Amino acid sequence: MFNVAIIGAGRIGSSIAKLLYHTHNYQLLVIDSKAEALDQFSDIKEIKTCQLDLHDKKQLLKALSGYSAVISACPYNESVDVAQAALEIGASYFDLTEDVKASEAIYKMSAQAKKGQVFVPQCGLAPGFISILAAYIFNQFDEINDLKLRVGALPEFPSNLMMYNLTWSTDGLINEYCNPCPAIKHGKQVELIPLEGLENFSLDGVEFEAFNTSGGLGTLCRTLDGKVENLNYKTVRYKGHQHLMSFLIGGLKLGKRQQLLKKIFENAVATTMQDVVVILVSGTGIVDGQLRQISESRRIYHADIFGEHWSAIQITTAASICAVVDLFFNQQLPEANFIKQEDIPFDLFINNRFGKYFQTHNS
Repeated sequence: MFNVAIIGAGRIGSSIAKLLYHTHNYQLLVIDSKAEALDQFSDIKEIKTCQLDLHDKKQLLKALSGYSAVISACPYNESVDVAQAALEIGASYFDLTEDVKASEAIYKMSAQAKKGQVFVPQCGLAPGFISILAAYIFNQFDEINDLKLRVGALPEFPSNLMMYNLTWSTDGLINEYCNPCPAIKHGKQVELIPLEGLENFSLDGVEFEAFNTSGGLGTLCRTLDGKVENLNYKTVRYKGHQHLMSFLIGGLKLGKRQQLLKKIFENAVATTMQDVVVILVSGTGIVDGQLRQISESRRIYHADIFGEHWSAIQITTAASICAVVDLFFNQQLPEANFIKQEDIPFDLFINNRFGKYFQTHNS
């Protein structure tokens, strides 16, 4: 049995716990600051729970003692503290953060890791699976000019002016829309402005738009520096969404009043469990002396899992981090203190029991 502590019992954290539990290979502890969040596990005796304040470092270290790995399913602003706790107890660390500053702090922290202890941030959808898929595309070229990553979690049935429903963390959404966007442009690392770079495209007959957002590339800029002419990440939405977000965040200056923006979103934009995750990676470069484009796309829908209805973003985010954790315990990850998503072999990931959720008919 593999001993894993999961911090955060929200929608994603609880999904991670249930995916791991149903393999019968994991001994789990779920920690949350709210007792009611842990009630969902009351009938599962094999999952231990613990209510505590994450800012009480002494109690957190005590609770984590004896666990081989820590999964942070907390808001991104808690990631560094949880990673520090994992470092101190000698546990390997995995998280879902898309925040650039938090990931950089964890990268620096990993230099202090003990032998066999690994730090693997950004294990979700984007960053996460999208980086693994991007590396798979990149490696098919002899030389590559352009590598484009596009991801969106969208309502299956859009019905409001924004053509959008809340499907995941509002804090994470605002973080993506308001912070600089690392990229490579004309061979140089740059920071692009969020919500700019608007483009339109169609996939399976559906019209979409995409625009710059922060965090989706993870560590790819560092990894591919000097190896690609242009690299960028954009969030996918239905057409018309970007114009309204630019008005709210730029025109009304709500990007500088993010708590108010969060309140507006959560009071005016409905949530939905009926969503679809759109994934597209496209590369252009030289293969066998010829200019070629290679693309991979996926559309993953909400579904019933373990007798519950899970959203597509819930499935993809939880399955991605579970696959990485599973590969780690099966000694299939590279040996390093800090593991980048793009260093995880695509074939091992996609054929993992959790990676199957990302499979297409051609996988």
